[in-house]
Amino acid sequence: MVLPGRAMATFRLALIQLQVSSIKSDNLTRACGLIQKAATQGAKIVSLPECFNSPYGTNYFPEYAEKIPGESTQKLSEVAKECSIYLIGGSIPEEDSGKLYNTCTVFGPDGALLVKHRKLHLFDIDVPGKITFQESKILSPGDSFSTFETPYCRVGLGICYDLRFSELAQIYAERGCQLLVYPGAFNLTTGPAHWELLQRGRAVDNQVYVATASPARDDKASYVAWGHSTVVNP
Repeated sequence: MVLPGRAMATFRLALIQLQVSSIKSDNLTRACGLIQKAATQGAKIVSLPECFNSPYGTNYFPEYAEKIPGESTQKLSEVAKECSIYLIGGSIPEEDSGKLYNTCTVFGPDGALLVKHRKLHLFDIDVPGKITFQESKILSPGDSFSTFETPYCRVGLGICYDLRFSELAQIYAERGCQLLVYPGAFNLTTGPAHWELLQRGRAVDNQVYVATASPARDDKASYVAWGHSTVVNP
């Protein structure tokens, strides 16, 4: 991609639409293998999907939650350094001081943690006859904006439901971000309705690139992700 507004080199972005199982170690192994594959194909920034290491659901979050640093983020740090890439670690359930968060970690080419984004806007929805979900029953919201620098551009982060809030994207654009990345897991109700529409809206309003990384669709899962990981230009 080539970003508008300043002269710069092109770079390759990889979005990993990962099939997530109930076995955390399998998810980590598969994610690291796909990250390595993306790097060998020239990707310089790689993003995993929301909840890449655990099934998505309020009943799963406490069971799969980890401290940061912890098992999953240690693996991400190691593979980012091994592949010399910027790695956006989708999200994992994080436990901190008795609270749970939906958290995205970003690691640099040296394996260092660059930023930690806790999902700001929790997914509470009730569409009669379609879907009911309440993240706020279990999770606490984050309270900070999250950006990081690369040699290619400044990147702004959101997670899934954060995509619906235009003010967040506007603030990131005002702070010089040229790429916004949202690991997300829309579902079979919200996905066809708004997934693409919201990304295109954020991109054109702010004249930035927008990318989303979704888990792969698993029709047997208790929560079925829409998939359709996407990159939208300005």
